[in-house]
Amino acid sequence: LPDKRTSVREWIKHPGASAVVPVFRDGTVMLLQQFRYPPNRTFIEVPAGKIDEGETPESTARRELFEESGIKCEKLEKAGSFFPAIGYADEIIHVYVGWDLNEDTQSEDDDEFLLKYRIPFAKAMNMIKTGEIADGKTVCSLLHAFLWWKENKPFEIDLGI
Repeated sequence: LPDKRTSVREWIKHPGASAVVPVFRDGTVMLLQQFRYPPNRTFIEVPAGKIDEGETPESTARRELFEESGIKCEKLEKAGSFFPAIGYADEIIHVYVGWDLNEDTQSEDDDEFLLKYRIPFAKAMNMIKTGEIADGKTVCSLLHAFLWWKENKPFEIDLGI
């Protein structure tokens, strides 16, 4: 500790993760509905997943986007990163914005059951305010994507501001 005393901490070593906010030309984003066991409820989330050994954050983002939503993106840019659980884990989540999208059939893992939601970006931002989007990873990812899009504007969409 700063005053030279010692203390014990329990924490989780995590390989990190990547999240993607896929944005279509009409200004909609693809989100996923998924049941999460620990809080015993269903959440609306961005496509995301753990970085596997030997993967880069960008390759994880592309893999998870395709596995969970069936989307491949031509353009993928890093929008930021954040630490979701600084009190008990060293996990970092890398956030990407994807566009120029091609939809195919999703191929989620055997233990996943995902429903796709394609909604306007502005509505997704409002769903944070109403509590319909309550997953921290998704809230942070949408915020990073919003700020990135506002600055870079690969094409015009209604951000809801």
